[in-house]
Amino acid sequence: MAKDYVSSVLKSLLLILQLVFLSQHQSASASIVKFLPGFEGPLPFELETGYIGVGEEEEMQLFYYFIKSERNPEEDPLFLWLSGGPGCSSISGLLFENGPLTMKLEEYNGTLPSLVSTTYSWTKVTTQKKVINFIRPSQYTLTYHFPQTTSIIFLDQPVGTGFSYSRTQLVDKPSDSGEAKRVHEFLQKWLGKHEEFISNPLYVGGDSYSGKVVPALVQEISKGNYQCCKPPINLQGYVLGNPLTEFETDMNSRIPFAHGMALISDELYESLKIICKGKYVNVDPSNTECLKLVEEYNKCTETVNPFLILEPFYEAETPDSYIYRYLLATYWANDESVRKALQINKESIGRWIRCNLDIPYTQDIISSVPYHVDNSIDGYRSLIYSGDHDLGMPYLGTQAWIRSLNYSVIDHTDFFLNLPFLGRYRRTYANKMTFATIKGGGHTAEFKPEESSVMFQRWISGQPL
Repeated sequence: MAKDYVSSVLKSLLLILQLVFLSQHQSASASIVKFLPGFEGPLPFELETGYIGVGEEEEMQLFYYFIKSERNPEEDPLFLWLSGGPGCSSISGLLFENGPLTMKLEEYNGTLPSLVSTTYSWTKVTTQKKVINFIRPSQYTLTYHFPQTTSIIFLDQPVGTGFSYSRTQLVDKPSDSGEAKRVHEFLQKWLGKHEEFISNPLYVGGDSYSGKVVPALVQEISKGNYQCCKPPINLQGYVLGNPLTEFETDMNSRIPFAHGMALISDELYESLKIICKGKYVNVDPSNTECLKLVEEYNKCTETVNPFLILEPFYEAETPDSYIYRYLLATYWANDESVRKALQINKESIGRWIRCNLDIPYTQDIISSVPYHVDNSIDGYRSLIYSGDHDLGMPYLGTQAWIRSLNYSVIDHTDFFLNLPFLGRYRRTYANKMTFATIKGGGHTAEFKPEESSVMFQRWISGQPL
């Protein structure tokens, strides 16, 4: 009898310990953040941070920031954002492109850098007023109100990016196709822990290198909805900014773009066209004349900022450079109080860096065009946009692969006066794809965040751009 009693007590204690462990594990995996060091007062939005384990043993711990829509999160679309690189933290999106906070641009003095609210977050209801002065002595005030907002998951991927880490040594290197599968698994598990969002429309997106992963991810989700996974994910479409799509097409467009922007002479451009025959990367080594001309082009553009040709190319992080906020973000993210507020696992990583470009990675998707084709056949909407002053991934290359799809144009406008991003190009195709350029924009939305926000909110609301 006594033996049975002791056994019963031990079982009860074991159950209690298991419950305590599970409770601690769950509370550590996700937490609501109400205050952030560097921001004055409570956050004016709801922020959740946490880890989701993926892989057979959940050895890969993917870190995310989740910000709820400030309008109606119960019904508004859910949006998953991936930064490029591969290896750039999603803080790049959150603090510099489409999130509700950004770094306060001030000279670093050894104390914690400050955060300030933005007006252009994709999680906000945007009401904008724009006064336009025309050549005639008159003014027009235009008001834009876009009721649609999104809740955004900013995800650090692949493992080794941002605060994401692996508990064990990875057997396989991350890859384009592998990341599409892992992010799909992340989404399934995240929705399993946030069942209230399962029925919300889902969009995925990102910029730069994520142009390889996002279209493949859309296909993975679509296949999963039919083959394996219940309940299905309510995927509706995807968004890509200045995306890397097909390396040679994108890179070969740099020289025509540079010529069109008066960065190289007519004579050099004509010689390049004739001698290189439009092929400026992976040049045949025997074509020495072409190689010399390409080298001359490189010398002509070596001081040009490839991410925004309107800005000088800064080699140092100084307060007057646009990249200075990256330095501030690095100081901020490595502060112990910030890591504690974000609930970062102390064993995850050492020093946080914005873009970890040393991650072992296999680029196994040569072209994401076939994925765009399949996604179009499956009926998903897409918005592809380009800052028209990006030399790194010029809009000419994006236009080229979109034209290769041979979809008919159902609507287009080459110049706008009724939106804050004056003078731009937009085409809508029969496959539910919209392509737009942002006047004066660079490689990412950070260079024209307000204009990017207006464009996105019109598109996601189903309004014409």
